[in-house]
Amino acid sequence: MSDSSSVARALAGDRSALEGLWRDHRRWVATVLLAHKRQDAELEDLLQEVAVILVQRLADLRDPSRFRAWLRAVAVNVARMAARRDGARPTHEALDGVDVVDPSGERAARAEHARGEIERVLAFAMRLDPDYREPLLLRAVDGLGQAAIAEILDLPETTIETRLARARRMLRRELERDARPPVRPGVPDDPSALRLARDIA
Repeated sequence: MSDSSSVARALAGDRSALEGLWRDHRRWVATVLLAHKRQDAELEDLLQEVAVILVQRLADLRDPSRFRAWLRAVAVNVARMAARRDGARPTHEALDGVDVVDPSGERAARAEHARGEIERVLAFAMRLDPDYREPLLLRAVDGLGQAAIAEILDLPETTIETRLARARRMLRRELERDARPPVRPGVPDDPSALRLARDIA
């Protein structure tokens, strides 16, 4: 079902359509918040704020086909308002690591290494200008394609392609300046690690 039809159903009072919209888009909304929030802001609290606005303000959306761009604008505004409330500049909070049950400890050690490497790359990524940081995180963390990112950011797909290429070059340059070895996440079944490795290669 398209976003437009789901939005129309939600506006008509269909609660399941509204819940479906949030369920389908919550993950990338979290990535947008991550790209713009201050360091000590709780991601779950910000997600809750976005969800409340979605419920209360969806009727303000004049063009249902622009739902993703509208929801992204809501998320950015929530992150920025939270930063202003606390007098801090949006920055980065490391992602939670992979929860692995491994009696031998070997896989857990690999997961911990992957977590450290991912956080290291994310720390460098968070130094990028938001125009480059946000599409890079949407690509690397959520695995979204250029068309989907263009729709969310309400920009031409060619602009997204250019920004991703520049972001990767800048990130690689910063990582090469770092004294530690290149990133090689070690958990093969961690999609975020694999995407992150591929996207900076």
